[in-house]
Amino acid sequence: MHTKHNWLVALLAVTIFAGCAATKTTTSKPAANESAEADKVLYERALNDLQHNRFELSRLSMETLINTYPDSEYLAKAKLAIADSYFKEGGTTGLTQAVATYQDFITFFPFLDEAAYAQMQIGMAHYRRMEKADRDRTEALEAEAALQTFMQKYPRTEIAPRAEQRLREVQEVLADGDYRIASFYYIRRIDKAAAPRLLDLVNRYPLYSAADRANWMLASIYERNEHNDVASTYYARLVKEYPLSPLAGAAKSKLVKFGAPVPQPDPTALARMQKEQETPRERSGFLKRPGELLKTGPDVSSAARVGTPNLTPQTEDATDTLTPGAGLSVVAAGGASKGSGTGAYVQTVSPGGSDPPAGSSGSATTTGPTAAPNDPPATGASAQDQTGHGGQADPAGTNAGQIANGSGDPPSQAGQGTTQGANQVESSSKKKKSKKQAQLQPQ
Repeated sequence: MHTKHNWLVALLAVTIFAGCAATKTTTSKPAANESAEADKVLYERALNDLQHNRFELSRLSMETLINTYPDSEYLAKAKLAIADSYFKEGGTTGLTQAVATYQDFITFFPFLDEAAYAQMQIGMAHYRRMEKADRDRTEALEAEAALQTFMQKYPRTEIAPRAEQRLREVQEVLADGDYRIASFYYIRRIDKAAAPRLLDLVNRYPLYSAADRANWMLASIYERNEHNDVASTYYARLVKEYPLSPLAGAAKSKLVKFGAPVPQPDPTALARMQKEQETPRERSGFLKRPGELLKTGPDVSSAARVGTPNLTPQTEDATDTLTPGAGLSVVAAGGASKGSGTGAYVQTVSPGGSDPPAGSSGSATTTGPTAAPNDPPATGASAQDQTGHGGQADPAGTNAGQIANGSGDPPSQAGQGTTQGANQVESSSKKKKSKKQAQLQPQ
């Protein structure tokens, strides 16, 4: 009887021990799961703060996740979310930090799919800081370089079409800045300053909304300096690459006058301009204009919607440009564009040197009051002001004539009168000086 009692006590003890062990196992398993998913909870909390614009709290949670769980599967996402928080916060400091953080993400995770998104965001950060065409162009150049890198490395991603359009808009702003400066010198017949800028513009930015006018201005510079063979190169380019331009008919007449062959319109260029005309564009109404004056960003409404933008970086572009304090070198060989001419004329002018004669061989551009004006037709110019090339709206203030007297025809009569008046004053002062010197000579 005593033995049977001991056996029951032992069985009861074993049962109680087994129950306690099972309870301990059951309670320890949720604790392990909570520890394993703590990084996920932290990441989701940070995302929630980011969506509600609590940028500091979001970044704090992301940094805690990165430092506490270096092997977490959310590590890359956390780094990208930190960059997104800076980008969304905006401002000069926020966008600068966003660019640096996106670049770090690409450095550490170059093979992830999100690397393409990070490169796109770098370009967009510079795009948001881009200023108007007549102001500082540093951010526009940075945006162009970043978007060109994206198009070269990730051309088949889903966001590639969006990046391509942003690149067209950035290059519209850069080209417009060059066009404004070139028009300023063109009106005043300072051809040695206008020609290099126009040459760089037509070769580098063929999709620019006023590229047809830039080609016309460049051709007219060579024509009024008696280089009709070089002028024919740019008139032919206008006819071939901008067949729907209002200036194409006048350019054909110039080629016939010079006895140069008139090229047929390029089918690709014709299709592009036709599609450009069919693309709907939003025009700013009267009530929006006062608000646009207060905007610091550029107007990109006239940017092309069709065509491949230039993917060659600025540092690799061999086109000569005018640099302050240096000699002027103008190369008029038609550039790298298809269908360009073969003639090359180089002019080098040292600072303080005299101008070469207009008829000397090898000179590209000269100045002088005797040069005959070569304005675009009045009807074509007015149509160009309204449609740009291919039906695009001409950005306000970009036309050469608008800078002079509100007209769309470069150069204006006001600009010519100013130049002639300056020459008359200079001639009168020279006569007075010669007369005074004659009086001072001993008899």
